[in-house]
Amino acid sequence: MKLLLDTHAFLWTALLRKRLSAAAIDAIEEPANDVFVSVASVWEIEIKRAKGKLPVPDKIEEALSESRFLPLPVTLEHVLTVESLPHHHRDPFDRILIAQAQREGMTLVSSDREFRRYPVAVLPAS
Repeated sequence: MKLLLDTHAFLWTALLRKRLSAAAIDAIEEPANDVFVSVASVWEIEIKRAKGKLPVPDKIEEALSESRFLPLPVTLEHVLTVESLPHHHRDPFDRILIAQAQREGMTLVSSDREFRRYPVAVLPAS
């Protein structure tokens, strides 16, 4: 299975593991699963950190490189898929994650209930 971690699921995995559900931990730790973190999530973290809205340590890049998580670039196809999504969700970072999961056949690991309104597999993060 290919998993795409929502931004908060990535942060919880790296910093607050106790917030994750047992099912999410099992799926993330399953060696047969590929676990991805979107470049959009790293971008979101850095924007919020710079604005003082997200007090995360500087070791986010270190956590990504030390994990077996794979970076998922944002492609033109991902961006064009966003345009076809219904407007259930207004957050541009979440919309790109939904588009990426759809285009790449991934399961999103997220606690955001709005994701379930889209035709994409979701594994609850909490």
